[in-house]
Amino acid sequence: MIIDVHSHVWSYPQHFTDDFRQQASRARAGVEVDLTVRFEEYRATAPADVRTIVFGGKARLSGIWVDDQSVADYVAGHPDHLIGFLSVDPTQPDWYDELVYGHQTLGLRGVKLLSMYAGFRPDSEHLEPFWRYTSQHDLPVLLHTGTTFVAQAPLDCTLPRHLDRVAAQYPQQRMILAHLGHPYEGECVAVIRKHPNVYADVSALHYRPFQLYHSLMLVQEYGVWDKVLFGTDYPFTTVNDSIAGIRNLNNMVQGTNLPRLNEEKIEAMIYRDSLPLLNLA
Repeated sequence: MIIDVHSHVWSYPQHFTDDFRQQASRARAGVEVDLTVRFEEYRATAPADVRTIVFGGKARLSGIWVDDQSVADYVAGHPDHLIGFLSVDPTQPDWYDELVYGHQTLGLRGVKLLSMYAGFRPDSEHLEPFWRYTSQHDLPVLLHTGTTFVAQAPLDCTLPRHLDRVAAQYPQQRMILAHLGHPYEGECVAVIRKHPNVYADVSALHYRPFQLYHSLMLVQEYGVWDKVLFGTDYPFTTVNDSIAGIRNLNNMVQGTNLPRLNEEKIEAMIYRDSLPLLNLA
């Protein structure tokens, strides 16, 4: 079985402001990206045995707001295939009530945080009630770490180093640092190596193959292949394209003296059963 730990659900363009949509075109050289989510399309571009964690996102600063009911409804339509995460924007009123409601009423099983997009530091004192709740209730938290195309989203809020303090204070908290923290992969690797319950995912990286090769070489040299989880970032890319891109990385170094990525470790990552690691089994 393949576990995709990083996939989105939203209505496009309804859940986004015009400003977000215009800025998102930077991700495709000025062409607006169609971010429509279609379950049938996702399944058609993935192996039959894939199981998927899905979430929306809330970040008023950047112009994205997906209500948790939409996520819960999407999961309810495909319960054998999907696991739903809620989202909160701690800069907004009633965020804590939304956290409790999404978990206890809607039955969503983890949380997606968009720290940079919403403009908050995940290690700030303001977030202590959040981390107390998720830690006490064994809710895994996936955080966007790394770059963005949104001008108003502060890069300082996305640095993987900020999760070091959180993990030290809440050592039982399961966390996933999305996108291997790119372009701060060194920080990400340092954090996941230190903390037993902190992981990273490789979502949305295969279309920068040379960068991903170097990122996974850091993973290999630091001995943390077991802390890296498979994810796609659908609808930005698909399961099959992500797997093919990762498997093709060593082709770039053929005929050179550059080291090769361990292909057995790559396959183990693709087929890793991430659910027990995240308290989702």
